[in-house]
Amino acid sequence: MLRRKIEETFIKWRNTEDRLPLIVEGARQVGKTTSILNFAAKNYETVYSINFFEHPHLSRIFNDSLDSNTILSRLSLEFPNLNLKEGSTLIFLDEIQHCPNARTALKFLAKDKRFDVIATGSLLGLYFSEIESIPVGYTETIQMHPLDFEEFLWALGISENIIDGLRNCYMNILPVDSFIHEAMLNYFSTYMVIGGMPKAVDSFAKNRNFALVDKIQQGIIEDYRKDVIKYAEDKEKGKILRTMESIPTQLAKDYKKFQYSVVEKGARASKYALSLDWLRDASIVSFCKNLSRLEPPLEAYAINNEFKVYMDDNGLLVSMYGGDTANRIINGESGVYKGAIFENIVAGCLKRLGHELYYFFPSQSLEIDFVIMHKGKPCLVEVKSGDNNKSKSLKTVLTTPKYGIDQAIRLSRRNVGEEGGILSLPLYMVMFIEKDASPLLSGNFLASDNELLKHLKTTKKEL
Repeated sequence: MLRRKIEETFIKWRNTEDRLPLIVEGARQVGKTTSILNFAAKNYETVYSINFFEHPHLSRIFNDSLDSNTILSRLSLEFPNLNLKEGSTLIFLDEIQHCPNARTALKFLAKDKRFDVIATGSLLGLYFSEIESIPVGYTETIQMHPLDFEEFLWALGISENIIDGLRNCYMNILPVDSFIHEAMLNYFSTYMVIGGMPKAVDSFAKNRNFALVDKIQQGIIEDYRKDVIKYAEDKEKGKILRTMESIPTQLAKDYKKFQYSVVEKGARASKYALSLDWLRDASIVSFCKNLSRLEPPLEAYAINNEFKVYMDDNGLLVSMYGGDTANRIINGESGVYKGAIFENIVAGCLKRLGHELYYFFPSQSLEIDFVIMHKGKPCLVEVKSGDNNKSKSLKTVLTTPKYGIDQAIRLSRRNVGEEGGILSLPLYMVMFIEKDASPLLSGNFLASDNELLKHLKTTKKEL
């Protein structure tokens, strides 16, 4: 069973008074159902679990009257071996997008305090965008993503001591022991190839076989294509598929701004904008918008028609590139597709930490890969696929008074350090760049910790 951080969110929700029904959104196969059932088994005596995709006939429970007593009576008929236990019953509505009436019924279930309700769904924005009966103010919604890098390390058996030690190095700006540093760079390269889809991670954790993982990733991509064929409007199906297939090429350009002409020669936004929106609403891709100014709030200065598009899961992007891409990354080749994969993985990591994605491209000679809110103010983030420390754009912005920026982070293969106002971090430490990070922690990461070194020595060979 993969350990997921979202279960901590479920526990906080469970411990909140007057909690509302919780909707967990996310792409297909990110682990929504598994995580919720695991949480439910630990925290409830009774669980009414309905998967509307696997058992569409159960939608009849939500036909006609939607008051909570009627719904509970119907549940008792469908699940005669279960009993409603006040304060310890969960109603779990899985794949709720297949039952719009159940989505509407959440309003009535929210008013009944005898039990808790969690619903999951993929493509929810696409299913319910035109339904007027969706109750507002009666639900809470959270987004679930593929595994982040820390969860990936947990899956591979890396101890909390190691991760805590790395976190201390990050917070105190201390270099990591060189052996551990190199091992973590290898783990991060592996994460770039495997990605965070649970089935892929679980397979690799058990078999350490990249070929098996690629087969799983290709299957997920094919499922995405099938979703487009099944659920998109007929006039949009082909356009959505062409748009998705263009993303690896879009990111491999020198300037990674999304260009409709790459999808189809001469194409414009009027033809393909809805296709991009579909992919975003399906949680397959994320947008990163250009900024006109480096001032908070960043969203106020986002240029809506200038953006980059990233795949939400980096492993799927690597699989889409195909060929020997995975081997090149594992073997340390830094210039793979002009840094596209490195930039994509950082975008995904930042998003999982709650950051909105922005970049800054005011001229042909100045480009900042990402701009985030960090410690309450804008921070520049540059991604280097190698270990060079040349950061012309960062230095230009930092030393130009009109921009008013005083913090910047460079992510590369280099160890932790600081130079000219730029914090240099190894790529794997992107997992610690939280939005509005807490104050510095105390303590050091001791290179003499024999337990940590021994653990890494035994696992390094697997990379």
